[in-house]
Amino acid sequence: MNITQSLAAGQYAASRPATAPQPGTGGNLAAAAAGFADTLAAGEGAALAALRGADDPHALVTALAQTELAVETAVTIRNRMVEAYQEILRMPV
Repeated sequence: MNITQSLAAGQYAASRPATAPQPGTGGNLAAAAAGFADTLAAGEGAALAALRGADDPHALVTALAQTELAVETAVTIRNRMVEAYQEILRMPV
């Protein structure tokens, strides 16, 4: 390893210090995850109520459609994140 490369790397690290995340950031992701969990729980509750005969079939279909949409959205977000990660790995260093 060249000594000038190690000095340049040290200078770069000193000029670009790591910073802590700002408080309150990432709240949208946490709210989305909570909303996703609530949607799944509502779908499960509607299915159980329909099995007991306490709820009408229309409410069951609506809850299951909302649950399906939430799962498809979560899968799409996951796929986009994986694609972005793979794109970063393909970048030359």
